[in-house]
Parts: sequence; structure tokens; C-alpha cells
Amino acid sequence: MIAGQATAKYVRTSAQKAGLVLALIRGGGVNQALAALRFSRKKVARDIEKVLRSAIANAQQTPGFSGDVERLYVSACYADQGPSQKRVRPAPMGRAYRVVKRTAHLTVAVAERPDSPKAARAAKDAGAAAPRARKSAKTGGAAAAPKK
Repeated sequence: MIAGQATAKYVRTSAQKAGLVLALIRGGGVNQALAALRFSRKKVARDIEKVLRSAIANAQQTPGFSGDVERLYVSACYADQGPSQKRVRPAPMGRAYRVVKRTAHLTVAVAERPDSPKAARAAKDAGAAAPRARKSAKTGGAAAAPKK
């Protein structure tokens, strides 16, 4: 199976905020994920989009890649907590507040689906063409109603 992975380190956001956006794209196709990130209103979506495009490019460079980007999907994506910068902010009466500026490490992995979407659609259409079994009189289906 063809796979590609990319990581962006020290992204200036919290891992929790990035995780909310990553949950939107997890398990979906790469084109659908890029569209979701493009129209997301979160600031971290731009950084995640950049990492996703890098992961797609890494998968394309893998020997044996079919060349069909439509077959790629987001197999895994997660945000790990990076180092936090501690800063001091002045507070009233000579005191100080501590400000924690968090960072995150974003990782996106893409993989190629084992079957093409066209083959899956053809199999689905073939299954839909099969006749359905009618409900019997015991279960009280449409066949049980007497004709007038």
C-alpha cells in the first residue's frame, strides 16, 4: 500500500485547537479534506492544508504510486503538544501574570485506497440491481395485506 506522511513542528497554536480541525478531515478523501480546510474559518486550517499538500506530494514520490490522487485518503492525522513559551505579563498592584504560548506538532498521513472509487461504485450499483426479497405474511409486510 502506498503511503505518505508529513509533519510540521512548532506550529504556533495549541494542540487542542488543531485537533478540532484535524477531526474534520480524518478518514476522508484528500480532495474533500482540502476543500474542508479551504473553507474552514480556523486559522490553523492554513497550516494543516500545507502539511496535507506535503503528505500528498510525498505519497506521489513513492515508487509504485498509480498516479491517481483520487485514490488517496487521510489515513491518520493528529496534533502533539510542542514546547510552551512562558512569558510574564504585568498585572495590577505590582503583580505579574504568567502567559503560556503553546505550540503543536502537526502530523498528517495519507494512504492509497485498495480499490478504486469507480470499482466500488460499480459493485454498489450491481448490488442495487438485485431484486429485493418481499416480506412474508408472518412479518406483516405489504404482502400480508389482503387485496380488495
